[in-house]
Amino acid sequence: MKENRFSGQFLHPRFWLLWLGLGVLWLLVRLPYPFLLRLGRLLGALMYRFAGSRRHIARRNLELCFPALTVTERDYLLRQNFASTGIAFFEMAMSWWWPQQRLQRLVRIEGLEHLQQAQQAGQGVILMAIHFTTLEIGAALLGQQHTIDGMYRAHKNPLFDYVQRKGRERHNADAIAIEREDVRTMIRHLRQGRAIWYAPDQDYGARQSLFVPLFGVPAATVTATSSFTRLGRAVVIPMRQTRLPRGKGYLIQVEPAWQDFPGASEEQDCLRINQWVEQAITAHPEQYLWSHRRFKTRPEGEARVY
Repeated sequence: MKENRFSGQFLHPRFWLLWLGLGVLWLLVRLPYPFLLRLGRLLGALMYRFAGSRRHIARRNLELCFPALTVTERDYLLRQNFASTGIAFFEMAMSWWWPQQRLQRLVRIEGLEHLQQAQQAGQGVILMAIHFTTLEIGAALLGQQHTIDGMYRAHKNPLFDYVQRKGRERHNADAIAIEREDVRTMIRHLRQGRAIWYAPDQDYGARQSLFVPLFGVPAATVTATSSFTRLGRAVVIPMRQTRLPRGKGYLIQVEPAWQDFPGASEEQDCLRINQWVEQAITAHPEQYLWSHRRFKTRPEGEARVY
């Protein structure tokens, strides 16, 4: 991927409003961490009130995945989820601009030795994650301890893309951003023994996907995890990052490498992945990205759910 360089076009008046917003955010993120959490919850409450389409998607997902909950329980979970999403906005800024030592005081990492052992053995790693709202800060915190390459899709706004990449790359000096469609580069890096962050928990359409249950609902699940593991001669190491209660920071859990993966069939592999995703979400359902239309692709003949 091309080098991330400042461009003179960023000084054009069409970017001035974004510069102003980034400047305000840069100032706000200097505030104490507990205050940022409160600001994030306030932002989440505003999003809940005004982001009607996203609220509808998240509510529908919760109905599908947690049918045993009462309407009151799901509504409470939905509000907590929007609060978590609001906090994630400030966590993004923290990961971009906080001094690294300040960030390190907030994190506890378990299982880092699993990544280190794979690296020592020259083994490529698919670091399998899911889309929690803590994704941005979790990648930054783990990236300070171990080099992680990432699948990357450029932002439509070139200035925001520049700032985002700048903030991410400072934690991972020798990390490489790989275009999401550049499968050949990904495979080559896996064969070179690198660790690549990859999340298979979103709906990318019926092509190259299989319908397997997720919370009992048929979900289009990509088969690429199996293919990448096989072609890259890699192992799958699951990881999850969660926000701890009462402002105590973050816990990153790196799990042992999966044995017997890929398995006997892609369907079996996809089911195994979705079962792991379910377990991770169930532990902290308020922190998952429920505003994604996870079930937008339906099996032939099934009605749309959104």
